[in-house]
Amino acid sequence: MCLAPNTRFDTSIDTMEAAEQAATALLGDPVRRVSQQRGGGNNRLYRIEGADGRHYALKTYLHGSGDDRDRLGAEFGGLAFLRAQGLDSQVPRAVARDPSRHCALFGWVDGDAVDHPTPRDLFQALCFVLDLYRLAQRPEAAALPLASEACLSGAEVARQIDRRLDRLLAICDQRLRAFLIDVFAPAHEKYCDLAMARYEDMQLDFAQSIDHAALTLSPSDFGFHNAIRRTDGRLVFIDFEYFGWDDPVKLVADFLLHPGMSLDVELRRRFRRGAVAVFGGDHGFEARLRALFPLYALRWCLIVLNEFLPERWQRRDYAGAHQDREYALSTQLAKAKAMLRQLEDANEEVFEDD
Repeated sequence: MCLAPNTRFDTSIDTMEAAEQAATALLGDPVRRVSQQRGGGNNRLYRIEGADGRHYALKTYLHGSGDDRDRLGAEFGGLAFLRAQGLDSQVPRAVARDPSRHCALFGWVDGDAVDHPTPRDLFQALCFVLDLYRLAQRPEAAALPLASEACLSGAEVARQIDRRLDRLLAICDQRLRAFLIDVFAPAHEKYCDLAMARYEDMQLDFAQSIDHAALTLSPSDFGFHNAIRRTDGRLVFIDFEYFGWDDPVKLVADFLLHPGMSLDVELRRRFRRGAVAVFGGDHGFEARLRALFPLYALRWCLIVLNEFLPERWQRRDYAGAHQDREYALSTQLAKAKAMLRQLEDANEEVFEDD
């Protein structure tokens, strides 16, 4: 049975006029100017100039099609928490939100994309990771939710891969099915068996969630693709709609594997070594990272295929991320194939210097 494109979304802000009305309601005053910006793959972003001359970011969140995650609440609540704990310069300000319109207003951040990360950028990223880990120890953090698709055990990583695989296999696309059945599935079985064997060698339970004391706070989409470099060189990290508690192994593996940015071998190794230092109090951290790194790579192979899912394509289309669907599908399938071919090399590059 093939998955049909039968999706329904609430797109309550889909025009400049609707964005202006929402921003006016959130600020309590008419706005001077509204301009649509390039947003993420799941939302629209508008630059708002308020009556006071200050600039804001109005972010909209598509809602519906069985995706019940409160991305607006996670982002607004997460940023409000981080700012309240003193991270004023590292993240945007949460200004106001309107759940009925599925939108929120944040402080605008001027700067440039971090297309070519430097060692200084990497140091700032590690400092932010350390800040998140320290804040996780504070009592106020207890009320925060789990990160979206948190992975607190090896078995959960494997389950998420299985769920994504099942959904993609329901798509009526022969090139996709051929790749998933003939190439991906055998690799999935191989690396799952290897991860479970490594857990057994370390006398760890693959199905057991790690202790809460070992968790950290995570943006859950952390990397230089979601950072802005100010003119003074300081980084501001954005996009916290999946924020919450998670295993630091997932945060680190996702940073090292994310296809949205390009890290050279030396920066990847530096980040891994720095992360081991940050989470050194968790004596199982590095062992879990080594065991699960290939599984997170497999998970990313499937994530880049999200465009094949009808509801995900509608999100991308709403956000203006793609124009030609056939071109996008071919491109994403090629990326998934390349990621799978490079899995062994990526694993060796990250851990080879030990």
